[in-house]
Amino acid sequence: MPKKRSGGGLSPTQQAAKFLGVSVLAGVVMAGIALPAAGALGLAAKGSVEGFDHIPANLKRPPLSQRTTILDSQGNKIAQVYSRDRTVVDLKDISPYMQKAIVAIEDARFYEHGAIDLKGVLRALNKNAQSGEVTEGASTLTQQYVKNVFVEEAGDDPTKVAQATQQTLGRKIKELKYAIQVEKDLGKKKILENYLNITFFGQQAYGVEAASQRYFSKRAKDLTLPEAAMLAGLVQSPSRYDPVNNPAEATRRRNVVLQRMADVGDISQAEADRAKKQPLGLKVTRPRNGCITAVKGAGFFCDYVREVFLSDPVFGKTRAERAKIWNQGGLTIRTTLDPQAQDALQKAVREHVRQNDEVAAAAAIVEPGTGKILAMGQSRPYGFGKNETQINLSVDRAMGGGAGYQPGSTFKPIVAAAALENGMPPTKTYASPYKMDYPTPVATCNGVWNEKGSTVENENESEVGPYAMKEATAKSVNTYFVELISEIGICPVVKMAQKMGIERADGKKLEQAPSIALGTQEMSPLTMAGGYATFAARGIHCTPVAIESISQRIGNKTKSFEVPKTTCSRAMSERTADTINTLLRGVVEDGTGTQAGLGSRPSAGKTGTTDFRYAAWFVGYTPNMAGAVWVGDPAHKRRMENISIGGVWHAKVFGGQVPGPIWRDMMSGALEGKPALPFNLVDIPDPERKRDRGRNEEDRDEDKNRGRGRGNGGFIGGLFGGTGGPGGPGGTGPGGTGPGGNVTGGINGGIPAPDPSFTLPGGFFQGQDGGPQGIDGGQRN
Repeated sequence: MPKKRSGGGLSPTQQAAKFLGVSVLAGVVMAGIALPAAGALGLAAKGSVEGFDHIPANLKRPPLSQRTTILDSQGNKIAQVYSRDRTVVDLKDISPYMQKAIVAIEDARFYEHGAIDLKGVLRALNKNAQSGEVTEGASTLTQQYVKNVFVEEAGDDPTKVAQATQQTLGRKIKELKYAIQVEKDLGKKKILENYLNITFFGQQAYGVEAASQRYFSKRAKDLTLPEAAMLAGLVQSPSRYDPVNNPAEATRRRNVVLQRMADVGDISQAEADRAKKQPLGLKVTRPRNGCITAVKGAGFFCDYVREVFLSDPVFGKTRAERAKIWNQGGLTIRTTLDPQAQDALQKAVREHVRQNDEVAAAAAIVEPGTGKILAMGQSRPYGFGKNETQINLSVDRAMGGGAGYQPGSTFKPIVAAAALENGMPPTKTYASPYKMDYPTPVATCNGVWNEKGSTVENENESEVGPYAMKEATAKSVNTYFVELISEIGICPVVKMAQKMGIERADGKKLEQAPSIALGTQEMSPLTMAGGYATFAARGIHCTPVAIESISQRIGNKTKSFEVPKTTCSRAMSERTADTINTLLRGVVEDGTGTQAGLGSRPSAGKTGTTDFRYAAWFVGYTPNMAGAVWVGDPAHKRRMENISIGGVWHAKVFGGQVPGPIWRDMMSGALEGKPALPFNLVDIPDPERKRDRGRNEEDRDEDKNRGRGRGNGGFIGGLFGGTGGPGGPGGTGPGGTGPGGNVTGGINGGIPAPDPSFTLPGGFFQGQDGGPQGIDGGQRN
């Protein structure tokens, strides 16, 4: 019984049998072609092979998959992605050495025979039997091309690929008949061009142009004789003759090709001998595919574009159809990404949050009135290494993101907008105690919420009303907004959120509970940026868009695709939006977001900090741009207390403290050189003060940083000044903002406060933590 050689593979006898089978098959096919009506082949036995007559005569030649190029809004390349790295080129752009080498080693009689070369089969059978190994094949280049078409058509489906390459009589019969048709339709030069563009050369390189770039970093038209011979030798077994991992085998195989070229007269023996002595001369360009190749930190935006393509029905009825187009490639996708805004975002994030910090940051910028996504990025780069990730922290789960993060008090303006839209005046005042039970029952869209026993409290005990909407927004008073939503009901808030495009990152419906007012349901930065863009656009919400145009090159033709369009609709009246803009401008001027201010450029926004400081936000806008910044632990495990972020130590992190400065720097860079457009502000009268009140903890902490001696809501804070007006005669509230109410005026009333010109050194008599803290009663400022 014949045995395998010690080196593996078939013995000469087994090879002889194999090639004899191919020879017989070829003869049988020829007979079948001559006598189709007689059914002489008998190929349908046991249903394993369909009758020769019933095989379609025309081979469906799918367009070859190629690279897709993604561009920013200015036409600069962001990234190249591909299912198969291929650049299709004309035969004139392929080195003559390469053309001769591939023909010599794969099908030396290519220009002499038809689709099937019986003489070649017999010659290969004899030569391989003598040498003891397979040095040349029996299939013609045309047959090999047809097989590669089957593989290309199978795409990345492993089942279809297996069917396209299975060693069965039926597949071989199909291949032979199609080869005959291809010879008739295309002619030799076109077949050679197609073959060199479709075949696999290893190292993720499909087609000779990609292979030339991969191994030698040059165009295929510039390949030298030894370089062309090496590439031609790869086709038989790209892994075995891989010059990167097995240079000795690659060299040996190259020299076989060179000798074959000399034997058939393509080159002289002297040329072959000189070429054999040369080193491989590799200049490898490593394969880099996908969004990991994106520049300027745009990997996540690149990934978002891919998700848009695969999920939007405008590109195909089913996801499978859309994936087929994407994998086919050859696309040029122009996006909405603004290079200036993207640079500014990445720079701001890097400067404030480090890649290896315990927490991460993510941000997005949207253009009001158009929905265009101008920038997207995060502190942890796109990748597979340590402190890298492929999860896009800026978007919803369905688009490659996570489950989202609680937005905290950045949700409060949505509650205010719903109230204003339903006729509530911005001067509406509530008692706003430091701590209270959630009122019950509260109307929902489908009934009432009636759960008792839950409480909500403000950030610190000095936050005691009454408050009107303007001051409550600036100071982010929790109990005010709970009282507000309890009066108007939850349904108007849910409907307003929907109109503004604000939805949960996990795709679930918004839960209807009063705590929604405090931002307890997880959302993404892109969602919040798009929602706030509604305020900037004076009440018009536009759905986010990332793609401006797509074209696809197929052969010598280029076609354009329809792309998703933004849908703009009015979410609220201009009056409501202008009122919110006025309220949120106060946040950055004299509220929790002062560190996010843009100086002379009009801006508005809102801070947000969640329970236990798992997340902190700043979401803000100008009439030109809206942006959201989130900072936190994506795993929701690390509290942002006693933590170093970006090399800066924080006892406690607030929305205006870390996200705020990121937002300020990001937007300043993005808006540089652009007009400073004004808001349409409205007059919101301040209600008559009935009592003095202290400022919230975030303001007091920021005051400490600025070296001012404001009170902090504890006993000493009340003694030397909180954040209300100066303590006056008969005053009953905590100390004022006056540079200091005294013991009697600030606490018990009855003695006038000192002269306002009197000041104490910054931090004088300040407490450590601002008095008792409420850490369990809902979302924070």
